[in-house]
Amino acid sequence: MSSEGSVTQWIRQLKAGDPRAAEQLWKRYYRQLVDVARRRLRGVPRRAADEEDVAQSAFNSFCKGAAEGRYPRLHDRGSLWPLLMAIAKNKASDLADREGAQKRGGGKVRDEAALSRADPAAKGRGLEDLPSREPTPEEAAQLTENLRRLLGLLDEPERAVALLRMEGYTNSEIAVRLDCAHSSVSRQLNLIKKKWKEGLR
Repeated sequence: MSSEGSVTQWIRQLKAGDPRAAEQLWKRYYRQLVDVARRRLRGVPRRAADEEDVAQSAFNSFCKGAAEGRYPRLHDRGSLWPLLMAIAKNKASDLADREGAQKRGGGKVRDEAALSRADPAAKGRGLEDLPSREPTPEEAAQLTENLRRLLGLLDEPERAVALLRMEGYTNSEIAVRLDCAHSSVSRQLNLIKKKWKEGLR
């Protein structure tokens, strides 16, 4: 079975409540989710949680939403990754905001245990239970549709560069990952911007 076919099957099984499908999807996307969170948290001091916590929280939220039928247009890898990326970025942004607020509050960054002691009602709550605005089903569908349309305007090398850039990689990091020159990445990004600008008219 192809890679795309496997993901499509796992999504179908996940929606049907099969925990083994969640495990397969977690194995496949864990590292990418951690990378997205790490890039979003660059320069943010972390103590109570880190990029791995964000990845786990994002994936748990996704699985819960999928089981509840909140993503009716989720069918394949093309619709899965933009959704996972959006949830992870929102979770990471929330963590960055929270860490920044704690720092502004006298430089005291408290761990989850300290938060529980200060607020008994918070006992047992971690990163997963903190508020995080996730995409609504309509927003997730619109995000997926927009991404598909924009990626459809690109050829294969441009598409690879665009996806890595959206994940937060720098031009230098993209050049290393794709084994090409830095100038080639810059040139492709300029072409991508031009195509997308024309495509949005």
